[in-house]
Amino acid sequence: MSARHPIIAITGSSGAGTTSVKNIFDQIFRREQVRAVFIEGDAFHRFDRQAMKERMAEEEAGGNRNFSHFSPEANILDRLQEVFEEYGRRGRGQTRHYIHDDAEAKIYGTPPGTFSEWAAFEDDSDLLFYEGLHGCVKTDTVDLAPMADLKIGVVPVINLEWIQKIHRDKATRGYSTEAVMDTILRRMPDYVKYICPQFARTNINFQRVPIVDTSDPFIARWIPTADESMIVIRFANPRGIDFPYLLSMINGSFMSRANSIVAPGNKLDIAMQLILTPLILQLMEKKRRAS
Repeated sequence: MSARHPIIAITGSSGAGTTSVKNIFDQIFRREQVRAVFIEGDAFHRFDRQAMKERMAEEEAGGNRNFSHFSPEANILDRLQEVFEEYGRRGRGQTRHYIHDDAEAKIYGTPPGTFSEWAAFEDDSDLLFYEGLHGCVKTDTVDLAPMADLKIGVVPVINLEWIQKIHRDKATRGYSTEAVMDTILRRMPDYVKYICPQFARTNINFQRVPIVDTSDPFIARWIPTADESMIVIRFANPRGIDFPYLLSMINGSFMSRANSIVAPGNKLDIAMQLILTPLILQLMEKKRRAS
């Protein structure tokens, strides 16, 4: 942690909705005139798309059917830790971009499935913002959670997470339902070992819970809408949280536990604005005092 160079980490699985949450942070940063530098978890994959396919085939030939992007071995987490450490110490660092599709290829000038070149962060940023799979991960050699000043988990219930992933991968990446199912099954051991434990290390979790039938996520024709969902907001440390104020401002919300608020799914934006804006401003005030 660093008062002068704070770090915010948004952690969630593939299909969890971390990109949507990032857009809400973008709104807060613009409104409050916070200059953030962004890094994506995909930038720290070890292999490009073709190399990953080859490595997965090698692992499967050797009897390992569970090699996936969730695995530490498929990522350069030591370099991600170095970026966190350097930013917290000096406000400096480097990142790159993983090219997902043709639209991004036009922007970065490299084919889909490859990486852009490493580039230094812009000077004079206020904070570092990470969004991806491993923002709070802990392995035998890497421990990222202590380096982040604000840690947010985005955690739909697992059937909803699968529905969102299936629809996204079919619509934007051309995968079949069977191919997505295979990916989900291959990732499951690392999901349990490396993804789930991170949500016990976050400051706040936002968990979306559908209130329609998602019993079989592989035949769901539609993603449950915000109006068909509830949001469970869990605070690791409820001390200092003004729950009466939040309940009065988030229409239809209630407390389910001493550290948890439940809100209608269509109130996610306003809930995040109300909860996260003061926390970001606190980081900025600490930065000002430390400078």
